[in-house]
Amino acid sequence: MLGVLDLFDDHHVTRTAEDIAKALDVSLPTSYRYVRQLLQVGLLQRVEDSHYALGPRIILLDHYIRRADPVLKVGLPVLRELVDATGFDCVVTEAFGQQVLDTHREMGGTPATLAYTRGRPRPLFQGAAPKVLLATLGTAPLKKLFDARRDEAVRCGLPGDWAEFRRHFAAIRKAGHYVSKGELEPQLAAVAAPVLKSDGGAWAAISLVFDTSRLAIVDLEKMVRLITEAATRIGGRLA
Repeated sequence: MLGVLDLFDDHHVTRTAEDIAKALDVSLPTSYRYVRQLLQVGLLQRVEDSHYALGPRIILLDHYIRRADPVLKVGLPVLRELVDATGFDCVVTEAFGQQVLDTHREMGGTPATLAYTRGRPRPLFQGAAPKVLLATLGTAPLKKLFDARRDEAVRCGLPGDWAEFRRHFAAIRKAGHYVSKGELEPQLAAVAAPVLKSDGGAWAAISLVFDTSRLAIVDLEKMVRLITEAATRIGGRLA
């Protein structure tokens, strides 16, 4: 029944009971029973002509997710300091398995127009935040990811050879940050650093996001220093 919730995405924001039955390979009566029970607890809502969408209880659950997120619990003051110091948006990005999501955005003086906001899955191999997160993976999980999604990585401009792919992310890990320029959205640049765990993995990545037109006038070295220092401070508080 909970698998019904996984059927909703950017291409299917509503579903009918018939859609659900076909997608889950269950009978139509079973599909209607799932829908009825999910409606009762607010995880689905009826929107039009026997179409169903995700329900209001998910908004409530999202509120609790934000309150429980360890990075947000200790990191928000640091993010606000970054925004005050630069005027740029500061974004928190986290990895959940092979899915990368923005979990928070602290607005700057002139907020950027972002196609990927909280909850919308980001491309795994494009942009500063996903790359600094991937760079914290150990060799075995990185190789597993490479084998599973090599073609996607190549389409995003990454090496198709495992040794080169590993060296690419080892260089990012050594640098401790990554600067992207128009990789995900052509008008945007970002400087990102990982919030590291004691085991070398990452809690999250934090990024300063700004218009590429500002690249000619911003002090990138200062931006890198600010973002890496902020990530270190948040990581220290989490430790």
